[in-house]
Amino acid sequence: MHGTVVSFDTARGLGEIKAADGATYPFHSTVIADGSRTIEVGTAVEFEVIPGHLGRWEAAAVAPAA
Repeated sequence: MHGTVVSFDTARGLGEIKAADGATYPFHSTVIADGSRTIEVGTAVEFEVIPGHLGRWEAAAVAPAA
């Protein structure tokens, strides 16, 4: 899927992506594909959607769009 990072809290390692279809998906810094554990707000990204720990959908394999 494609989207944009709309929030990211470096201290907590938590962020949110708004997908092209308007849905939002939370993510943790450990799922950033390049291993950097940080990403800038406003970055266009590609990601996968997986079932999360709390019964909601979450983003995974988050990588800057090519």
